[in-house]
Amino acid sequence: MRIGIVAPSCPITPELARRLHQLAGGRAELRIHPQCYLTHGHFAGPDAARADALVEYANDPDLDAVWFARGGYGACRIVEAVLPRLSGAAGDKQWMGYSDAGTLLGALYAEGYRRVAHGPMPADLNRRGGDAAVNRALDWLVDGRESACEASPGRKAAFNITILAHLIGLPWQPDLNGHVLMLEEVSEYHYRIDRALAQITAHPGIRRVAGIRLGRCSQIPENDVDFGMDEVAIAEHWCRISGIPFLGRADIGHDSANKVVPFGR
Repeated sequence: MRIGIVAPSCPITPELARRLHQLAGGRAELRIHPQCYLTHGHFAGPDAARADALVEYANDPDLDAVWFARGGYGACRIVEAVLPRLSGAAGDKQWMGYSDAGTLLGALYAEGYRRVAHGPMPADLNRRGGDAAVNRALDWLVDGRESACEASPGRKAAFNITILAHLIGLPWQPDLNGHVLMLEEVSEYHYRIDRALAQITAHPGIRRVAGIRLGRCSQIPENDVDFGMDEVAIAEHWCRISGIPFLGRADIGHDSANKVVPFGR
């Protein structure tokens, strides 16, 4: 199994890469693109460098998968430049990441890619319990183990709430008709979660999902005036208003317990 690692958002360190190689051991051959170590302000290199690295690994027929190195911010700046340059080899690969990488995962799924998954990334090694998260990712990428996945019947997809809200109405918003939609969030006030879910659930396409499951919403800042609803109550409210079934909680989030969610299936 040959896995190419690129950083469409923020960089990783050589030390993290060394730990990743040790953990992968003989399970997979990891090819970490030099672009992953670039820095350009907030980003892992200029937009063109990040786009070029992604296209290079996506179109490389010797690679079996593309694994996004970490989240942060930046994927939305390159998605429009990347999609027209992808070849047939890109569609044969597995793709995995989460957080900001959801922009690219959603766009790929909208383009008909069917081996896309929301799941742990190499940068999760920086979290407590990160070894388990990366091993879970490799369990799915290398061995296709269902035990690594969030159990849910039928078709499914998963996104960070803010990222999906920003995809609404764009050309690369995927068709999620009939899917169980799993959503998670990190470092956002309750009122921002409320605002994003209001936008998401108002879209006619989203109202055709089979239901919404709420993952973990972590590191929520304390508002100076309490919002009066937690994230579960917020999700239940907007599901009730929109007529979308609320299907309970999902085992995903910005943490080392984050399960893999293959899109579709």
